Amino acid sequence: MPDPTADPAADPAFLRRTDRGVTVTLRAQPRGRRTALECSAEGALKAVVTAPAEDGKANTAVIALLAAEWHLPRSSFDVLRGASARDKVFSISGEPAALAGKIGEWMREHG
Repeated sequence: MPDPTADPAADPAFLRRTDRGVTVTLRAQPRGRRTALECSAEGALKAVVTAPAEDGKANTAVIALLAAEWHLPRSSFDVLRGASARDKVFSISGEPAALAGKIGEWMREHG
């Protein structure tokens, strides 16, 4: 059976491989009742966090959620776009194929 991490075409719609890692596009929902990472049937990623959208608290909470769900260090995450918007793009530094594989595995389990 071929390795799904080797084929970028098999990556989730919200994930893009780069030369330094991957980028992840998602919609953040601050001040939620619970903390959750969800994927829609269309493949869009949504992060619900209880933190308010002020002083970067929601961004910090989203990074903590992604790091916990995907078992990655928080230090590998950066906000590329959307620091003060709901639609965000995060970069995750590391080996692109390994990151895509880890995130793809999470998708197969939760998506």
